[in-house]
Amino acid sequence: MSQQTIHRAVAPAPARRSGLVLAIILTCQLMLILDATVMNVALPRIQADLGFTPTGLSWVMTAYSLVFGGLLLLGGRAGDLFGRRRMFVAGTALFTVASLAGGLAGSAALLIAARVLQGVGAAMAGPSTLALVTTTFTEAKARVRALALFSAMSSGGFAIGLIVGGLLTEWISWRAALFINVPFGLAIVLLAPRFVPEPERRRAHLDLPGAVTGTLGVGSLVFAFTHAASDGWGNPVTLGSLAAGLVLLAGFVAIEARTAMPLVPLRLFADRNRSAAYVNFFLGPMAMMSMFFFLTQFMQDIRHYAALATGFAFLPMAALIFTMSRLVPRLLPRYGPKPLSVTGSLLMLAGVGWLALLTTDSAYFPALLGPLLLMGLGGGLAFAPLNVIVMATVPTEDAGAAGGVLQTMQQVGSTLGLGVLITVFGAATRSAGTTGAQLTVDGMTAAFATAAVFAAGTVLVALTFRRVTASARP
Repeated sequence: MSQQTIHRAVAPAPARRSGLVLAIILTCQLMLILDATVMNVALPRIQADLGFTPTGLSWVMTAYSLVFGGLLLLGGRAGDLFGRRRMFVAGTALFTVASLAGGLAGSAALLIAARVLQGVGAAMAGPSTLALVTTTFTEAKARVRALALFSAMSSGGFAIGLIVGGLLTEWISWRAALFINVPFGLAIVLLAPRFVPEPERRRAHLDLPGAVTGTLGVGSLVFAFTHAASDGWGNPVTLGSLAAGLVLLAGFVAIEARTAMPLVPLRLFADRNRSAAYVNFFLGPMAMMSMFFFLTQFMQDIRHYAALATGFAFLPMAALIFTMSRLVPRLLPRYGPKPLSVTGSLLMLAGVGWLALLTTDSAYFPALLGPLLLMGLGGGLAFAPLNVIVMATVPTEDAGAAGGVLQTMQQVGSTLGLGVLITVFGAATRSAGTTGAQLTVDGMTAAFATAAVFAAGTVLVALTFRRVTASARP
């Protein structure tokens, strides 16, 4: 590559085009995150159409988020090696094709296969979205604003997915929730090569042993928890999967400690605030996903909400997350990450704890609206600073890996958390003496109580943030 080509590749986008570049990147990020929850409100209809078992139904979400999270580290390093814009476009193209295939699926197996392919495409594009924001917006204040908007898409996308899923399922079909990705994906594939600047490539290798052991390790753990929900912890398959997952993850750590160019460079964890941000991006989604998965089913199966009403029930939460994301760029330089994250985590803990008090007669106001408002306000405060903390000071050569680790924490946290909570739900419903709707609600409240423990963990981690850091200054 010539010096002229490199100079052109890393030149920042002209001011008049920076808005368009950000719109392209954020649209992709929203599309990838949205698909983690867009199917939630459609689950009853998907189950009826394709014949899923009750426990197997969770794989409609888990198949996507597991593959997405498991391959993100490899996707981040591939972006460093082959070019971030190239991986961004290729991943979006694969995601778009898989979305079309999922919408056309005629069986449970085909839908799960399409969701797996969606996860592969998302893992290719996902780390590059965050890295491209970091390398495109080099001025400090512009970068903080862009990262705050990125965080809003990442956090609010879960709630937006429920709203969009409710609209499309009610008005058209659950298949439309997958078809909607096609026009947006095509637009990104056509516009990105023309307007998104390509950063300079760095010397890298893919670390396939690390990618294989990490992905299979997380997958085995999630499978163990999901299998335990239906067959119990004494089942040989459950115990074997759990043991295999732990061994594989131990192998992943050993490989990463010895390889010259690991998927997870240990220097990313040298900064205390960045390490804490990574941990909270793991624990927070573990708590949040219980709300999306179980609360949507509570609304539809227990309170008999239509899909559209279920989606719009989450609108106040989404609005608060986006509102807080606009305020955080002003609050973070003034107060630092600690007060924002501690306050947000406490509000999130209060919200999910409130959900543990649900009964079969709980109405939307205040039993559902109250927790949703607390989770929206708390999630916006707790998570919006984390992207800035992680990416604002990371070296350019580590941007892909740092973005991959951050999104891996989010996706693996949500996937593993859902696996744990489904296990709790299954154990509670098997041991309870009640039947029918009350039995289901007992399982859900047990899951929410467990999620509150995860949320309490985010409070403890947030207390470790230093009050003022360079990453917090505009």
